[in-house]
Amino acid sequence: MIPHYKNIHNRFKINGVHLDKEALFQLAYGSIKEGEVYEKELGEFLLDWLDDKETIQLTTSGTTGMPKIITIKKEAMVHSAIATGNFFDLHPQDKALLCLSTRYIAGKMMIVRAIMLGLELDIIAPSSNLLSDKCYDFVAIVPLQAENSLDKLNQFKKIIIGGAKVSDDLALKIRNLNAKIYETYGMTETITHIAAKRVGEVYFNTLEHVTITIDDRNCLVIDAPSISDGKIVTNDIVEIHNEKKFKWLGRYDNVINSGGVKLFPEQIETKLASKIPNRFFIAGLPDAVLGTRVVLIIEGEVQEIDAVIFDSLDRFEKPKEVFFVSKFLETETTKINRIQTLKIIKVKIKED
Repeated sequence: MIPHYKNIHNRFKINGVHLDKEALFQLAYGSIKEGEVYEKELGEFLLDWLDDKETIQLTTSGTTGMPKIITIKKEAMVHSAIATGNFFDLHPQDKALLCLSTRYIAGKMMIVRAIMLGLELDIIAPSSNLLSDKCYDFVAIVPLQAENSLDKLNQFKKIIIGGAKVSDDLALKIRNLNAKIYETYGMTETITHIAAKRVGEVYFNTLEHVTITIDDRNCLVIDAPSISDGKIVTNDIVEIHNEKKFKWLGRYDNVINSGGVKLFPEQIETKLASKIPNRFFIAGLPDAVLGTRVVLIIEGEVQEIDAVIFDSLDRFEKPKEVFFVSKFLETETTKINRIQTLKIIKVKIKED
C-alpha cells in the first residue's frame, strides 16, 4: 500500500472489526450521535480525517501560553505515523490500545498509526488508570497513567510515555519491568513525538525523518521536512550530542537567573519528586538582592515542610520560600499552568 491519508490498511481493525472508509463513516456518525464524550471526540476526528481536505486543524496544549489553532497536512501525519512504526518496529496486526482522548494530537495519532500501519486497535475511555486486562503490543500513555497503573504495565510489550517529563521517581519504579518503556519528546507542532529514549537513558534519539541543531539560546531547532515546511524552533534548552541525539535540560521560559546563577526548575523538581507527595513546581520571583529568588509552590493546604528534603539540592537551588495553593490552575490538557498559578502567588504577596 502506498502511504497516503486516503488509504486504509487492509489489516486495520478497531475493537476487533476491520473497517473500510464507509464503515469508518458509520462509526463516526454513530459515535457522535450516541456515544460518550470520548466517543464523540473520536467521531469528530474521524470525520475530519475522512473529508476531502488535505489539512486538519489541531489545538496546541497551551502548556506555556494560550492554546492556539494550527493547520497540519494530513500527509505529514501519515509520515509521522510511518516513522513511529519504523522506530518502534510495529507491524500489521500488532495489537494496540488507545486510552487517550482523541481531542488532542496524541490520541489522534494513535488512530492514524492504526489506519496506516494496519494495527488492531482497541479503544477505551481515557482514565488516569489503565482499565484493561488484555495484552497489547503497543500503547501510548501519560506519566499519571503509568504511575496509577504500575501493576498493569507488563501487559504491554512496548509503551511510550509522553505529555510530560517522566520523573526520576517514576523511572525507578518502571525501569525493571518486562515491557520496553520509552519516554518521548514532542509537541502538537511536531505531530507528537520526534524523538524517544528508553526510560533511564540520558539522550533522546530522533526518528528517521528528523535532524536537530540549536539556536543562540541553546534551544532545540527541529528539521523535519516530511512533517513541516520549515524548521521548528522550540523553547526547550538542550545539550546536543550529535544531529540525532540530545539531552533535554529545561524550558527557556522557566529558567531562573538567581544571583547570576542560571537554574533549571525542571532539574530541581526532579531532585524533589520523591520527597513531596503533592503536585508542586519550582519558580522564580523578583528579589531585591538576587534579582530572582527560587520558590517552591505546592498544591494543597498549608503544612509544615521539613527542610531536610532540600538536602539534595545545591546551594542556589534551595527555595527561599514555600507557598501553598489549594488548587493549581491547569491547561486544557490538565498540565499545571505555571504562569497563571504563579500569578496567584504574586497577588497574595501584594495583599500581604
